[in-house]
Amino acid sequence: MNVDHSLQLPPLDTLRAFEAAARTGSFSAAADGLNLTHGAVSRQVAKLERWLGLRVFLRQARGVALTPEGQRLLQRTQEAFALIADTADRWSEQRGASVVRFSGPPSVCSLWLMPRWQRLESGDPLLRIVLQVDHRRVDLEEEGIDLAMRCGRGGAPGRISVQMFEEWCFPIASPDLARKIGAGTPERLLRLPLIHDSDAAGWRAWFAAHGLDYRPRQQDRRFEDYNLVLDAAACGLGVALARPPLAQSQIEAGRLAMVDTGLALNPVSYWLDRPLGQPRPAAVALARRIAAEAGLADETLARFLRTDARAA
Repeated sequence: MNVDHSLQLPPLDTLRAFEAAARTGSFSAAADGLNLTHGAVSRQVAKLERWLGLRVFLRQARGVALTPEGQRLLQRTQEAFALIADTADRWSEQRGASVVRFSGPPSVCSLWLMPRWQRLESGDPLLRIVLQVDHRRVDLEEEGIDLAMRCGRGGAPGRISVQMFEEWCFPIASPDLARKIGAGTPERLLRLPLIHDSDAAGWRAWFAAHGLDYRPRQQDRRFEDYNLVLDAAACGLGVALARPPLAQSQIEAGRLAMVDTGLALNPVSYWLDRPLGQPRPAAVALARRIAAEAGLADETLARFLRTDARAA
C-alpha cells in the first residue's frame, strides 16, 4: 500500500515560521526575517501547535521561549533544513552571463577538453565552463546546453552543427604487445583480440583500406567509451585503433605504441553543436576558442555562429 508521507508532516510553512521564531526568540524578529507580519507568524505557530497537539512556545513579556517539546522539534527541524540546503547546494548549477554549459561524451571531455580547459577559460576571468558529461544525444535547448561536442557521421536535427576535424586512425597496443606483434602484413592483426568502442566502423574502415573484410568476432573486446578502449589496450588486452587527437598524448607518453603505420579515415568525425537561434556572447567566445584549438577556419566558424544558419 502506498503511503502519502505528506499526511505525516506538519505544514512546511508553519515549520519555517517556527524555526525563525525559535532562532530569534521573537515573533517580531521572525516576521522581519521572513518578510511577514507579526500576526502571520503568530498564526503559523498556532497552526503548528494545533497540528502537533502540544505547545512549542511559552509566551513571555519579552519574546518567546521554547518548551521542552519545542526544543526537540527545533533540533529536528534545523537538521532537516540543513539537509535540504546541502542537497540544494549539490544540485544547483552555476548561472550567469559568462557561464557556458557544455555537453559531451566522457572520452571527448576527458581526452580532448580537459587538457585544453585552462586555455579555453584563460584571458577572461569571468568565463566558466559548466560540464555535462553524457552519452545521450541531448536536446540542447530543453536542457539549457550552450555548446556540445560529439562524435558522429553528420549534422543532427534540431541543432546547428559544424565539423571540427576528422581522424586518420592506425593500430596501437601496449609497448610490450607491440614488440611481440612486430612488423608484417595487416592480416597478422586478425590473430589478436581487437578492441573497439560501441562502433566498430573504424576497424572496418582500416581493414577495408588494406583490402580486407572485418566483422567483430567473439574474441574481440567492446567497451562503451573510448577511455576504456585505451585503458584496455595499455593493459595488453589486445589491439586498438588510435583516434588522434584523443590518443596522441598517451602515445607520446609511451603508454601506447604504434603497431602498424597504415592509416584509414574513420567514418566518425567530431562535431561542435549549438541550439538554434542566437547564441549568447559567452557561448560565442568559447566557440571561437574551441575552433582555434581544432584549427577550424574563420569562415566556417562564422557560418556556424550566424543566427539563420541551419547547418555549417
